[in-house]
Amino acid sequence: MTSPGRKLRVGVLFGGRSGEHEVSLMSAAGILAAIDREKYEVVPIGITKAGRWLPPAKARALLAAGGAARGQEAAEAAHASPPASGSDEAGGAMLLADPQAHALVTLDGETPSAEPLDVVFPVLHGPYGEDGTVQGLLELAGIPYVGAGVLGSALGMDKAKMKEVLRYHGLPVASWTTVRRWQWREDRQAVLREAARFGFPCFVKPANLGSSVGVSKVHEPSELPDALVEAFRHDEKVLVEEFVDAREIEVAVLGNHKPEASVPGEIIPCNEFYDYRAKYLDGRSELLIPAPLPPEVTERIRRMAIEVFLALECAGFARVDFFVRRATHEIVVNEINTIPGFTPISMFPKLWEASGLTYPQLIDRLLQLAIERWRERNGEP
Repeated sequence: MTSPGRKLRVGVLFGGRSGEHEVSLMSAAGILAAIDREKYEVVPIGITKAGRWLPPAKARALLAAGGAARGQEAAEAAHASPPASGSDEAGGAMLLADPQAHALVTLDGETPSAEPLDVVFPVLHGPYGEDGTVQGLLELAGIPYVGAGVLGSALGMDKAKMKEVLRYHGLPVASWTTVRRWQWREDRQAVLREAARFGFPCFVKPANLGSSVGVSKVHEPSELPDALVEAFRHDEKVLVEEFVDAREIEVAVLGNHKPEASVPGEIIPCNEFYDYRAKYLDGRSELLIPAPLPPEVTERIRRMAIEVFLALECAGFARVDFFVRRATHEIVVNEINTIPGFTPISMFPKLWEASGLTYPQLIDRLLQLAIERWRERNGEP
């Protein structure tokens, strides 16, 4: 794919239309700061909130502007609906070049800008990036990319389908029900009755979003309608899930056919649950690495993380989140993140740092895994 002595051209793809746009900017900034410039030539590729693709110069400007908009503005942005794709936001449209060229083309005004790439590192969290859409685009372009393919990305993004697949494989998940926006529109009382069957407290969450955007802990029936309205602002499909009195444990998984699991880490949220503010803004949540668990529980969780990764057809990397019931140490799979937060202080890199892999080494390993997977799928040695 590249001639001897030439640096690999790495497209770092960030931003996007989802409610996790700001988180993506943070992840991309971390990668661009830490990647080995002696080994890789980096091509930043940004996507605005309106879905416009940006060539490298404008992508850098998007990243710089994002860095100035952290804090409360980021929180408000995360809880706002993404802008319509037709909004008049500056940028270019992305076109596909000949797959044999392994290139993406941005059209900036009248001047097309071709970017031949050896590999792409997408850090697009949430819909339109973590859900198989961008993965399909890169497949069509014939470009290797970091992370799960179309199927694994789609399954990991849709919490309801993820639970169905995991349950089929005999893996424990919290009980849930799924409701649609059209059902809420046509018969609210029926939806409220279905949602209330788990008792209170319970959780209401969009099926296809991450970073706890749109998630509510519902303590009593009177809070349920507002929680559903908030979740339906972000997705047409919503989960209502039983409350699990448990510790929150996370494991980072790395690899393709023979993945490895990191040491587990424990989240002790500063708020009532690990919501967006607790994750990214308040800075008071505790991360305990390694998690203080009995050795046998630690090993069961690590094994189960790999089972989840393989059951959902993942590749490259993922973070698997668990509940460990306080009373019994029973392990419950909460969810998988196929493009986990990737800032230097995010849980995924910190778990691997505790397992012996530095942040720059982790970036390098992920790029190599992407190329290995592409070569195997295309029958190359």
